Amino acid sequence: METQISTVNNGVNIDALLDAREALTAAPEAAQFNWRASSEWVNGTHTRSTVEKFFGLGEEQSHRQAFIYDTDHPEIFASEDHGATPVEMVLVGLSGCLGAGIATVAQNRGFQLRSVKTTLEAGMDLAGILGIDGDVRNGFDGIRVHYEIDADASEDEIRAIVAQSQRRSAVFDIVTNPTDVWVEVRKSA
Repeated sequence: METQISTVNNGVNIDALLDAREALTAAPEAAQFNWRASSEWVNGTHTRSTVEKFFGLGEEQSHRQAFIYDTDHPEIFASEDHGATPVEMVLVGLSGCLGAGIATVAQNRGFQLRSVKTTLEAGMDLAGILGIDGDVRNGFDGIRVHYEIDADASEDEIRAIVAQSQRRSAVFDIVTNPTDVWVEVRKSA
């Protein structure tokens, strides 16, 4: 009787991740990263942000290229709609982080993904941002994440993959737990 070995390929290099985990366990100081984004106001509500350099593994690092993101507000807010709103970028970040986690966990557990479709929705009452009602929160009233996943796994196994992705997601942690933010202001010359 012949044994057939199936290879799962979700595009994640699990061996490299496990090697990194082992190396960072032995050298925890190398696990300290500092992510950066810089931005410049363009006009109106339009801002252009750049992500290029970061600190990790004990030294300065760079992406292969600079990534540029334009944020703006839609025309219904009397803006020029040059990009997604900043709050939509939060949803993009959460979706990307959870999706990467799903691919990684599925790969590690030996499940082939065929399709992962995610829709995120977040409600917001503009009465807070506009100063109409000081009791209304400026941010989201909640975020709903809807998945449609086609994989060589049962529904329970898919739910477990998604749950593990949430537990290990940096962005999920950022939006579900308080994060300290320090703001410094300096008048330019």
